[in-house]
Amino acid sequence: MEFRSTYKFAKISPRKARYVIDLIRGKSINDALEILRFTKKRASYMIDKVLRAAMASANESMEGDVDTLCVSEARVDGGPVRKWHRPRPRGMSSRILRRTSHITVTLSDEKKAVR
Repeated sequence: MEFRSTYKFAKISPRKARYVIDLIRGKSINDALEILRFTKKRASYMIDKVLRAAMASANESMEGDVDTLCVSEARVDGGPVRKWHRPRPRGMSSRILRRTSHITVTLSDEKKAVR
C-alpha cells in the first residue's frame, strides 16, 4: 500500500531541494529520518515535515509496522515563480525570481523501482 504526502508552494528553489531529496530516495524510513536530521540544508526541515506527514497517514490507516516502510518515490517539482524587477544603473533593471517548489514523498511497504 502507498501513502503520499505533499508540501505545496514551499518557499525554496527546486534545485536546492532536489539535492536533499536525492539523499533519501529508496531508503527506509529510519535511515531517511536520520539523514535528514544531520543534513545542514534548509530543505531538509521541509522534507522532514513531508516525510513525517506521510508516516502519520500510514500509521493511522495501516495495521502493520510503520518501520518496514521505505521511500518509494520522492520528487520536487517547480511551483509558481514570483517575478519583479530591481533598478540598476543607467536606467536598466534586473529581474528577480523567487522560486517555489512542490515536494512529494510516497511511502510503500515493499521496495519498488526507485524513480
